[in-house]
Amino acid sequence: MSISRTLLLVSILFCGSAAADVWKWVDAEGKTHFVDTSTAIFTWVEDGRIFYSDKPDHEDAIAVQLVWVAKGTLENMENAADGSDDSAFADETPGERAERQEAEAYYCKRATEIHDSYENAPRLYRTNDAGEREYLSEEAANETLAETKSKMDDLCS
Repeated sequence: MSISRTLLLVSILFCGSAAADVWKWVDAEGKTHFVDTSTAIFTWVEDGRIFYSDKPDHEDAIAVQLVWVAKGTLENMENAADGSDDSAFADETPGERAERQEAEAYYCKRATEIHDSYENAPRLYRTNDAGEREYLSEEAANETLAETKSKMDDLCS
């Protein structure tokens, strides 16, 4: 292989597309953060302070929920957040915007349906490996309702 072909191949591999996936997550104080990786992020509270890490460095660490936002870069997301139209993202075509908004509406609707079905169920249960129902305790049912409410709120915001 000639040197020019090798350089072309290397430049294609390393340049790629400038657009990547951008993800968001909301911290315990309600502040939204954008990241350009789907690598897990962990959070925990210690002595009234909130900590974040890419590793579960604490026994109380929990993974934050990353939600895909759009294709683009973090810089474009920050620039779009500064603009007046917060429903559009930089470098997003009208078609991509419509597709994203349709997906967001779908996931909001599904999360709402799931939460409402749990809230209106006489009793919540899980199905075990044998296919039998295992009814949740009141505490576990309340935790499940809180989790689905949190997911619904996040997806519908």
